[in-house]
Amino acid sequence: MITIKALKGSRRAMFINKDLLKLIGPIITEQTFISSMGIINTILASRLGKEAISSIGMADSINNILIGFFSSLAVGGTVVVATYIGQKNQKAANEASKQIMYSGEFITILITILIWFFRYHLVYLLFGKAEKIVFENAILYLGISLVTYPFITAQLVAFGVLRGAGDTKTPMYINIFINVLNVVLSYLFIYGLKILRFHGMGVKGAAIGIGLSRLVGAIIALYVLIKGTSVIKLSNLRYFKPDYKMLRSIFNIGLPAGIESLLFSGGKLITQVFVVYFGTASIAANSIGFSIQQIFNIPGNALSIASTIVVGQDMGRGDPNAARKSLYYMTALASTCMGILGLVSYPFSRFLVSIYTTNQDVINIAVKVVRLNLLCMVLWALSFVLPAGLKGAGDVKYTLMTSIIGMWVFRIILGYVLGVILNFGLVGVWIGMFTDWAVRGILYLTRLRGTKWQKAVV
Repeated sequence: MITIKALKGSRRAMFINKDLLKLIGPIITEQTFISSMGIINTILASRLGKEAISSIGMADSINNILIGFFSSLAVGGTVVVATYIGQKNQKAANEASKQIMYSGEFITILITILIWFFRYHLVYLLFGKAEKIVFENAILYLGISLVTYPFITAQLVAFGVLRGAGDTKTPMYINIFINVLNVVLSYLFIYGLKILRFHGMGVKGAAIGIGLSRLVGAIIALYVLIKGTSVIKLSNLRYFKPDYKMLRSIFNIGLPAGIESLLFSGGKLITQVFVVYFGTASIAANSIGFSIQQIFNIPGNALSIASTIVVGQDMGRGDPNAARKSLYYMTALASTCMGILGLVSYPFSRFLVSIYTTNQDVINIAVKVVRLNLLCMVLWALSFVLPAGLKGAGDVKYTLMTSIIGMWVFRIILGYVLGVILNFGLVGVWIGMFTDWAVRGILYLTRLRGTKWQKAVV
């Protein structure tokens, strides 16, 4: 089991201690591969033209809402498993793994069926103003993506359970493999292979490539969890009886986190609707901007995952002071790393964007938002690492309310005013997003300084 001895207020607080490095090292490696492979996929699709990247970006804006919801449900399992591990109760941790796996898959299948029947109407409602070819490809890509949702949930739950138990290396190895596989399959299905006389399928091929890699990833993740590790094992799968007390603990974390994710991602989707009105070039620039953002968010994403695990284990041991120090430490570390990365990378903004496309209209728009993003990366750390840690303590209701305020009051309303009414376009929408980060970061810091977050019950 890994624990972190945070150093709030110390001169050493900006350096990674050995325990933290053991925890986040594999996560950073994993996130680097996930982001880099995702970027390569985006580049592969971009080479098909701005219409293709726009359609995939539109479909993924819907996919990301639902995947975020599934991921948030898995957070409930991560926190509960981490708490039991902190209490050295391996039997309960194993049972929690099975409970969240079965319940998570059941919920995912219901959602998949529902979205399948309304996929056309959903895309039309949100992106009906898009060009016909963009709209049709978005429908195609979304339809194929839907089939992979149960595979995604299986991966997310398995990885969350393993991390909650302190094992961050296994998810890293699996993710590295499936992301490399994803790029290979995506290239094959997008462009084909002449030597085999296999013709590429464009946008459809991109969806098939990522879908097959998700299937393989789910199989491997489940195999590892069923085989078991020294601290966690998924067993007796043929016999499942809902443990309502344990499920209540899991969903007390997972459901508010899931609702938060839905509302937050829903708000992002609304801003995506604003972007549709700016034209295909802005839609493509927006997708490229978020793809590049993934690169620079790697340290923050890794520390967000780590903060949930570490705070959960600290709270499981009944040590809220250690949890607070750990969260201060990881937030400061994330802010420093991302701030330095942003400043160093700023001069190379145009080069990064030009990797994705040669369309000058798209490049000019994307460069503006990428540069703004690089200057505001410190705010991202405050608005994402802090709430991840608070969720580890079970303080999910506060993060839910704060997310609603930041997203719906600042990102959406301010983004609409600046982007649409004042005609700043995509830049205005992104400024609304940065303002959301700043507001939520301040609210989370205020919460952490108090004691109410320590009273949440997991």
